[in-house]
Amino acid sequence: MSPVSRARKKAPQPVTHSVTGLFKDVLNDFSALGADPAPVDVELLASEVLGQFHDVPVEDGEEPLGLELIAFAQRKITPGAAALLAALKVVAETDVERKAADAGLQVVLGRGIPAPAWADGLGRVTAGECWRTGDVYGDESSLLCVFSHGDQAYGLLALLDFTEGGRVRDLVVIDKPADVVAEMREQSDADPELVVFEAVDPAEAHRLIADGLAATDHLDEADVSEDYARFHAVALTWCRALPEPALVPEVAEWSETERAAVVEQFVAASGEDADAARAIGGLLLEHGLRTDPGNPLRVGPEKIARFLEGLLGEEYELDADHEDAVEPVVLAWVQWTGERAHLTETAIAALDEAVQDYLSEYADEDDSPLERYFADTSDLSPTELADALERRMFAVPSTTTEIDEEEVDLDPTDADQRRALVIAEADEDEEEQRLILRATIVDQLWDNEPAEVWQAAERLGEGELDRDEIFEQLIDALENSLLDAENLEYDADAYLEALAEL
Repeated sequence: MSPVSRARKKAPQPVTHSVTGLFKDVLNDFSALGADPAPVDVELLASEVLGQFHDVPVEDGEEPLGLELIAFAQRKITPGAAALLAALKVVAETDVERKAADAGLQVVLGRGIPAPAWADGLGRVTAGECWRTGDVYGDESSLLCVFSHGDQAYGLLALLDFTEGGRVRDLVVIDKPADVVAEMREQSDADPELVVFEAVDPAEAHRLIADGLAATDHLDEADVSEDYARFHAVALTWCRALPEPALVPEVAEWSETERAAVVEQFVAASGEDADAARAIGGLLLEHGLRTDPGNPLRVGPEKIARFLEGLLGEEYELDADHEDAVEPVVLAWVQWTGERAHLTETAIAALDEAVQDYLSEYADEDDSPLERYFADTSDLSPTELADALERRMFAVPSTTTEIDEEEVDLDPTDADQRRALVIAEADEDEEEQRLILRATIVDQLWDNEPAEVWQAAERLGEGELDRDEIFEQLIDALENSLLDAENLEYDADAYLEALAEL
């Protein structure tokens, strides 16, 4: 199932050098295409180029880099520029960019540069069958759409995550789609009670990919594969060959009465404590309505895992009296919703097993912040405890790090383990001296000695600086107070004065 990448053997690199240098490299790539490249090679090259700009933020008043590239190519009046503009006229992701590329191409051709002989073949794909495979719960699906360039078939394979609104997490173009269809069928045949394989109406496939890409692109920090940006533009280009999707009616909002009625049905069927089942069942329904509004009672292992993550992250508020009931109530919800969805006994049993694993992880992690950040709280009043917890969580925001590619929990109340967390969090390029100073400030914040460090941090926070920016200023204040840089001895009075000025 190797991805197609004839045009360039390397994945697009992030924009790190000058924009002009990058644009020159792009023109060189298009100049090297030769006289008779396959249309798919040109489309994939253009998609890779645009992929390099995919996550580059556009400041107010600035043009997207795609439009800047088009303007740059238009000024060059070379065969490479004509090739690039002919490709972007078809593959660029927005109407504005495609029209700009067309206009730029006309300028270049008007100066005597011949049109690429292959230009008319771009984007002329024929849509074929679409297939999907996935778990019977509906958490994820792999959607394959077959397209043909002449007599050569290609596949666009998208991984859809329905625990996050059906967004696309991975994209790849493959050159032997029939082999992938055969693999999909084999997976389903081997485990028909847990794996679905079915044909998808091409118009529905168009909707799933278009909506999924839009949902992912809307996120500030999307968790996607390295190939996602690389194949993004060509996916949009080829999907235009699919039938237009039908308009999907807006999902009606559930009234409070409807929500309460469903929760009460669950409470009656659960056999658990009514108050706990009502509280936790209400949160499970809320999670479904928020993340899967079209089918809020759909149940799947990943959907439950995301709910438990929401509980741990305090995304959902749960009364402390009901915390011990999370495991039995969630398992009752799994049974109840699984039966409602007419899942087989095998599917429900597999679901129950997966959810129990997630629940054991949840129980391991569901210790209170007080237990992680304090060895003893007996000497602190509630107000002092709240203030100290805020300060220590600012100093050490996470008690988890990665050692030898394994995630481990450390004890920040232990000075050595606390420093290990500081080192793990720091930028790998940070100078050793500043890293030591950072660890010193973390210790000062932890012990609130001197208290002026936390006072300065709070003032800087009120000025809307983020945590990294606050630490940089605190480190500067300590560094500028050093008497002996080699032994890292500092003037306490000078340090306090510097803190007071922040």
